[in-house]
Amino acid sequence: MAVSEYTKSYNSFSGVDIQATFAGKVIGEVQGVSYSITREKAPIYTMGSPNPRAFSRGKRGIAGSLIFTVFDRNSLLDSIRNLDLNENNVDRFYGYEFERQRFANGRESQDNRLVNDFANLITTGETGEAQSPRQWMVPYYTDQIPPFEIVLTAANEYGHVGSMAVIGCEILNEGCGMSIDDIVTEEHYTFVAREIKHWKPSNNAGVSAGERAVAGENGYVG
Repeated sequence: MAVSEYTKSYNSFSGVDIQATFAGKVIGEVQGVSYSITREKAPIYTMGSPNPRAFSRGKRGIAGSLIFTVFDRNSLLDSIRNLDLNENNVDRFYGYEFERQRFANGRESQDNRLVNDFANLITTGETGEAQSPRQWMVPYYTDQIPPFEIVLTAANEYGHVGSMAVIGCEILNEGCGMSIDDIVTEEHYTFVAREIKHWKPSNNAGVSAGERAVAGENGYVG
């Protein structure tokens, strides 16, 4: 059995071949993901030469943006809230319970009481022991979501598979606009991250065992 020429070539993926996973949960509302990597590099000069002798390397920064299609809910927050709730998961952040109550009730008449509660960061419970009003809570803004991973997995019609990942992603900014001239409403996010795992093909994706054996005999692995 001959090895197909498509299994020995580089393969490409389009946007429709890619599925996005946020914190282990597939989110279908994602329209676009982009990122940039920048690093500080400065030339080093010495006397007697107008040209740099070398370049020093400094800090690296990773940032990007996300675009979501808006249906009837915030897709990112809704997905995070539906995850298994526990203190070690990304669906919780450490905050103040009265902030959640204020957000849920929307009554400004409670402001004075909430400010007083905030001033007393350490309160006394029924047992007489000191307690903190801070506790694990479900986020109600995207910038409250703890760091999570974005994994992009692609598979084309030839059976080839590839993936990439954004590690330690944190949301910075969120924006959304609506207009009578827009047929689709979109939400835009910007994020920072710790690391980028670049695109990597999955070995032998879509290749049969017989083809892999022939490929190994011919010195081709991939």
